[in-house]
Amino acid sequence: MEMNYDENTLHQLEEELHVQIVPGTEIMTDVGSHHFVKSSSNSHRVLVPQPSDDPHDPLNWSTFWKFSTLTCATAATFVQGMGPLALAPMFPQLIEAFDSNLNDVVQFTGIAILVLGFSNFIWVPLSTSFGRRPVYLASLLICFGSAIWRAKAKTYGSFMGASVLNGIAAGPAETVQPNVIADVMFLHERGAYQTLYFVFYFGSLMIGPIIAGPMAEYAGANNTGWRNFWWLNVGLIGATFLMCLFGFPETKWHRVHPDELRRVATEADMKSSDEKIVAQNTEDSSIEKAPSTGLQGLSHSTTAQKDPWLGKGRPSKQQFKLFQSNAHPFKSIALDLWIPWKLFAFPIVEFASFVVSWSASCFLTDNLLQSQAFAAPPYNFSPLKVGFFNFAVLVGAIIGLLTAGPLSDYISMVLTKRNNGIREPEMRLPTMIPYFILMLIGNFVTAFGWQHQLNWKVIVIVGWACTGIQVAALPAIASTYAIDSYKPVAGSIFVSITVNKNLWGYGFSKFINTWVESSGYVPPIMTNMSLTALWCLSGIIFWFYGKRFRVWTKNSSVHHM
Repeated sequence: MEMNYDENTLHQLEEELHVQIVPGTEIMTDVGSHHFVKSSSNSHRVLVPQPSDDPHDPLNWSTFWKFSTLTCATAATFVQGMGPLALAPMFPQLIEAFDSNLNDVVQFTGIAILVLGFSNFIWVPLSTSFGRRPVYLASLLICFGSAIWRAKAKTYGSFMGASVLNGIAAGPAETVQPNVIADVMFLHERGAYQTLYFVFYFGSLMIGPIIAGPMAEYAGANNTGWRNFWWLNVGLIGATFLMCLFGFPETKWHRVHPDELRRVATEADMKSSDEKIVAQNTEDSSIEKAPSTGLQGLSHSTTAQKDPWLGKGRPSKQQFKLFQSNAHPFKSIALDLWIPWKLFAFPIVEFASFVVSWSASCFLTDNLLQSQAFAAPPYNFSPLKVGFFNFAVLVGAIIGLLTAGPLSDYISMVLTKRNNGIREPEMRLPTMIPYFILMLIGNFVTAFGWQHQLNWKVIVIVGWACTGIQVAALPAIASTYAIDSYKPVAGSIFVSITVNKNLWGYGFSKFINTWVESSGYVPPIMTNMSLTALWCLSGIIFWFYGKRFRVWTKNSSVHHM
């Protein structure tokens, strides 16, 4: 419930619409005397959340500034995600360089994944307390240093240390951009942009191996090509840091909650009483003083239908400072350390966490096993060819980008119109059906293709492409559902998701290769697919009972943050 209705307005809307309005339920049309800001003068689409009349409100920014902000955030997500999972095609070179074995070098990836997930217990509290901008700038600088360390590492232990630092620094790639999207985009736009985020995040994990394979084989003599891959990372990260420094203003923006409105009104009444102002003057002064607090939209029943700054605003100088001041930083940080664990008790967040985790695990399976499968007989492919095979996953992800977000927003809008302009977050869930089917196909083709040594074209073009489509779509749909339900804690939701996903990913990397050696490809891949199917099919429960779960948590403090 991002409209932040006061209590009286909420009751009036419920009576007029004959529906219970709980967090996540949104009114997408005018109701009686209640008029809301629309997306344009010719549109009946109500904007959620309602923008303020401040030109510096990120929701009011011009197309240029929204594009600049999302471009910088997407670039940061891409360069931070490209390194940790780029190692698979260069495993043979790393084994030779550090005189190691396959299981040991796979841990470069596993450790980075594990540390990356838990690092967000640092980054998300900082982004909530001091803003998204300082987190991007600081994490990019640390990524820059870790890439230099990786390029110059001489021993197994040194490269492992660089992997740990890289994992810590890359954490914002998995958590901050969804917050940025919620900061600057309206509800009806988020599905497409959330899919865009997942495509670029998972796309970075796909493109990393595509680039790393050829560079490991041809970009240097005496087994130094893999080092040049990390020098490439140094250049990309440095350029992205400069982009964010000049093109990414702060997007964190405080939106008033009805509790604050009541508190302001109470304080105004008390002050008026102390000064012994007559009753009429007290009422008039209360009305005049409320806007001076910077709180917008005191009553949605009198909200202007047109925001004068919509699409014309721009960031202020304050929003380009290195960080935003916070009166109570330690309290804010302490809350952000606790909230992700609290959210694990919320069924919708659990659902999103498991769908994202195991959908990503389907992609991780292909990443961890590609060298083991395709470098061995009967394929005997070089790192260059193994790396290029990841283009199939990337093409699949692009298909997911072009279909999942728009389809999710379209289905939600159609169901909203059928529901008399009332949108429920669960309306996104039917979009999962076609991508669930593609997930099954991708896993079946890959598992049985490798097991029975089928032609590589079948495995890569069909199996891996389907994996790419589903890994762009299923996580985006499930996570957007959770954000729509609990938007004030979007960052903490992604901490919960990331911890769950990366903990499983780390554990998976510890045993997947040896499991394949002992049992073949079918048992581990089919087990992982079955778990993914279980979590996706639980969406049926949320289609029927999701609103009841939101009713259970409607009075939670997470809606007041």
